[in-house]
Amino acid sequence: MSLVTSPEFIRRIESIVGSAGLVQDPERMHSYLVDWRNAYTGNAALIVRPANTEQVAAVVRLCHEANVALVPQGGNTGLCGGSIPDATGQQVVLSLTRMTRIREIDPANATITVEAGVILQQLQQAASEAGRLFPLSLGAEGSCTVGGNLATNAGGTAVLRYGNMRELTLGIEVVLPDGRIWNGLRGLRKDNTGYDLKHLFIGSEGTLGIITAAVLKLFPATHSMATAWVALPSPEAAIELISHIRGVCADRLTGFEMMSRQSLEFVLSHVAGCRDPLTSEQPWYALIELRDTISDAPLTELLETCLSHAFEQGLVIDAVIASNDSQAAALWGLREGISEAQNHEGPSLKHDISVPVSQIPAFIERTDKALQARFPGVRIVSYGHIGDGNLHYNISKPVGADDVAFKANELAIMDIIYQKTGEFNGSISAEHGLGQSKPAAAVRFKDPLEIELMRAIKRTLDPTGLMNPGKVFAAEQ
Repeated sequence: MSLVTSPEFIRRIESIVGSAGLVQDPERMHSYLVDWRNAYTGNAALIVRPANTEQVAAVVRLCHEANVALVPQGGNTGLCGGSIPDATGQQVVLSLTRMTRIREIDPANATITVEAGVILQQLQQAASEAGRLFPLSLGAEGSCTVGGNLATNAGGTAVLRYGNMRELTLGIEVVLPDGRIWNGLRGLRKDNTGYDLKHLFIGSEGTLGIITAAVLKLFPATHSMATAWVALPSPEAAIELISHIRGVCADRLTGFEMMSRQSLEFVLSHVAGCRDPLTSEQPWYALIELRDTISDAPLTELLETCLSHAFEQGLVIDAVIASNDSQAAALWGLREGISEAQNHEGPSLKHDISVPVSQIPAFIERTDKALQARFPGVRIVSYGHIGDGNLHYNISKPVGADDVAFKANELAIMDIIYQKTGEFNGSISAEHGLGQSKPAAAVRFKDPLEIELMRAIKRTLDPTGLMNPGKVFAAEQ
């Protein structure tokens, strides 16, 4: 019997979190051990669910003393397996889903302080009830948690205007690998007193410590909106169009999503209730959203003016502007349904890259050409937050191809995509993180000095390598 499954260790864990905070039944454990896509599966000795920061700290101290590895987990909605334990059954999954308190809303300081287990949608609702806006928005917002959003530096559809989680966070509370609690919950816009330590933990995927709470920025609520679905001749047209709209609308431009026809075809085929907003098929589309804090802002007229100019310039082939909230939601449904729809076409190889906005057309052209030359017939699903250079570049098998044979080419396909990403000075992971799917690729495609510095930070904060081992780094050093 290993220490982690010994009656004494389990008794000590239960004395900290109580019976409600301990999951040992295999049937109840299952949902914590498999990611939502069934792409990653692990095993664990225990699922521990602390109810507050002090309990988290006590569990971490106990595991540190016993040399037991911990895998922090929030809503388990990640795409890279970052919250799934390994197959040994010797790790403890530490779920933060019981930590759901909204500790404080400070309208004058425009901040909200929440615990790591708060679901993003609940955070958005709390902000709305206070007459404010928390702008982070993504497809999993009904189940992902603030802790996971912070651990992966989540982005989403409103990054163009508001930034990702780094920009939205003023302070955090962290349990360190030895169980000490760093209280960095400061709602300050200015604090020039040395290193800004919160940025070490945001995006670290639980490998340096466990974020238990955060002070987040709030914004004025928006009261008017205009949404358009636009057909484009090319990605180059999308880049010119977004530049034009930004010049006219400034920060009213909240969202600008680009997607290929192949992306839309999958949604129309597999997502119930969806229909093509336009009468003819075009190679590329953009979903554009303007928002304003003024309730009667003339956003539709402004968007019509921008698109009229774009028609004259040959940047837009066709367009439709939503006339009500229901129509706008239907347009967003086309964009948000892409990832799930692609799963119905068999195994898909998903890549979350970023390159400078100006280089997106060249990246798509060269990478498409290289893939089709090496793997004829693969179906390329390109879509993403074009305004910040983040492209989801996903590959589905050729029609009628064998699943196993297609999956056997995963590394070769990845190499082509990441090599092209590097040629444009881009990143192999824009917002999904590295998890357990990309550590080896990070070593190959990041600057060796960057990797050396990252490992030095890891060794300093977690010298025994017990915090989410095997994530971000292929092997703890």
